[in-house]
Amino acid sequence: MTNIMTLKVQRVKESRLSSTDFNNLPFGRVFSDHMLAVNYQNGQWENARIIPFGNIEVTPALTCLHYAQACFEGMKANRDVNTGDILLFRPRENARRLNASAIRLGMPTFSEDLFIDYLKELIQMDKDWIPDMEDSALYIRPVLFGSDDFIGVRPSDTYQLYILIGPTGPYYGKPVKVKIEEEFVRAFRGGTGDVKASGNYAATLHPALLAKKEGYDQILWTDGQTHEYIEEIGTMNVFFIIDGKVVTPALSGSILPGITRDSIIQLFKDQNFEVEERKVSVKEVLAAHQAGTLEDAFGVGTAATVTHIAELGYQGQTYRLPEMETRKASTAIKEELIGIKTGRVADRHGWIVRVS
Repeated sequence: MTNIMTLKVQRVKESRLSSTDFNNLPFGRVFSDHMLAVNYQNGQWENARIIPFGNIEVTPALTCLHYAQACFEGMKANRDVNTGDILLFRPRENARRLNASAIRLGMPTFSEDLFIDYLKELIQMDKDWIPDMEDSALYIRPVLFGSDDFIGVRPSDTYQLYILIGPTGPYYGKPVKVKIEEEFVRAFRGGTGDVKASGNYAATLHPALLAKKEGYDQILWTDGQTHEYIEEIGTMNVFFIIDGKVVTPALSGSILPGITRDSIIQLFKDQNFEVEERKVSVKEVLAAHQAGTLEDAFGVGTAATVTHIAELGYQGQTYRLPEMETRKASTAIKEELIGIKTGRVADRHGWIVRVS
């Protein structure tokens, strides 16, 4: 899969750390001093290096610009509040999902072990960029893309893998208002909805802008055939608590298999909640709201962690969810998840990888 044996390191001449305002960390805007880069050519990965973060030179004929042959991942690192160690949450799952995305898009896979080893080296170099404020973390963005300078519809012969890291605050600062979509389609079975293909997100941008003009923060996507069944939110998987049961849409080939989603399901089961992964219809959710049995609704993801839904919008009607003080189950699960990531709560499932 790879023949990389060494990792070259080029350090910055002067760190930007002292000029960074850690009290103002908008998501995706602040990056650390270094990034990881690896090239693929002649059928193998080579030239693995950690270099100063900065612009890269590419051709306007770049494969990924024309045909969207690109995928990415989202991860976080935190400090252990007890020891100060750097903690990664389920990084091997991210490496596996990146490879699944690569296979679906006709790109080469990358060694999971090297991915984790190189990531550790990068984070160790820029460990002082990990914020220590509540609800903050070091965000990690691996991205893999085709890099040929050829305009033709075929898989690229060359690829580049980068890993960017940077401190960030919370993705959402408060519960969100979500519009249930019934016109536009994010994904469909047989497509790329179950991988983190960059092109998936392009299709969501125009509908999201329209929803924001109506006062919503995000879109709750429905199935591409009938718009009857709920799938996921634009940046998160979605959960409901209906009459005491935790319900989430089953993975159907058009829903991203979220790592946070999988973790949340396990944590609820640990607490002896009944968890159902199945089709969830819009009618069912709205009927539960009408009957007073829709106790909670929330999205989960790496960036969002657990983000509660304040309102659902559908066909011009607004459906307000219960007040936050009543949502004890999801709030407790959120605190447990954050606790595991920060060393406050025991890691019973072996999810944490320490960076030494």
